[in-house]
Amino acid sequence: MKVLLLTNTAGQGHNATAKALCEYLESVGAECRILDSYRYISPALYQTIARGYLIATSITPVAYGTVYRFAENKEKNNSKYSMLNAANSIMSIKLERFLRREFQPDVIICTHIFSAQLINAMKKNGRIRAKSVGIITDFTIHPFWQDVEHIDYFVTASELLTRQAVRKGIDARKILPFGIPIHPKFSAKLPKDEARRMLGLAPDCFTVLVMGGSMGHGNLAGAIEQIDQLDNDFQVLAVCGNNKHAYRKIRQMVTRQKVYTYGFVDNVDVMMDAADCIITKPGGLTTSEALAKNLPILMMNPIPGQEERNVEFLVNNGLAVNVTNTYPVDEALYQLFLYPQKLKNMEANIRLVGKPHATGDLCSFVMTLSQKSLPA
Repeated sequence: MKVLLLTNTAGQGHNATAKALCEYLESVGAECRILDSYRYISPALYQTIARGYLIATSITPVAYGTVYRFAENKEKNNSKYSMLNAANSIMSIKLERFLRREFQPDVIICTHIFSAQLINAMKKNGRIRAKSVGIITDFTIHPFWQDVEHIDYFVTASELLTRQAVRKGIDARKILPFGIPIHPKFSAKLPKDEARRMLGLAPDCFTVLVMGGSMGHGNLAGAIEQIDQLDNDFQVLAVCGNNKHAYRKIRQMVTRQKVYTYGFVDNVDVMMDAADCIITKPGGLTTSEALAKNLPILMMNPIPGQEERNVEFLVNNGLAVNVTNTYPVDEALYQLFLYPQKLKNMEANIRLVGKPHATGDLCSFVMTLSQKSLPA
């Protein structure tokens, strides 16, 4: 079986999802290719989208959130003729040539709405026959997914989102609530003492993991300064990603607690196994990894838009705590120390809602997809 994984660079979560699926599918015998659809169609468009997303979410997040909410309130587009449909139809021509000449997939998996729109345009006109799967990589139904009605299946983060998806116009028969696909290494869990030994940590000390994603977004140093004021004994793992400024600042801090500072790492799975809780931004992929590890989450600095929706879902289902200016991170952590049952309650809820085997479940479905009939 041949599987094409289409992604788009708007942050790194969509690319990470594609890589995780590719690795798993290849391990079970599929032939896979990963392609950034916009990068292939137009390098200039790719650079515009990648840089534009970074600027919008880090420099003008309020404006980004306003645009997101406007799109979120848009009704399902039933028109056959629109500027967006026309643009996607034109842009898909080059991608169609790739599918005909270079790689003829049996299944196409889209990890971003932009790629799904291109495949939808081709399937609408009968230009490709490959089966298609769209993955919604947050704990909400993003704008425009309801408009790609020619995509064959939609993967959501949870069955708890099914009503929202149907209300927005997605056919219930096409919904696959497997969870957000993550790297398979997050599906297994090491004993806490073994993980701490591997990292050179104190084995019996409460451990807090602080991280801000691949770009190190969020005020990591500020969060550590706040929790360092607590009288409780604990140790901190600070993962700064590619944020060199945060790395240097934290390394130079004089703290009461033991703080281990890292840049970009490839063993976040082990760090999650070692931790008792995580303080992080509520991105879809990071929170899915934490849930797979049954790790309670303290969320900070959500990007207005989809990350605010992640906060709503996770808090409303008892999986996380939302940190704000009026409910600061030190207060949230203090309450967890004061009432450890709060941690246990979150862990119990995570066991109910988390999807640690999302990648394997989706890949098993994909491997049998060529034998399945599509929904009517």
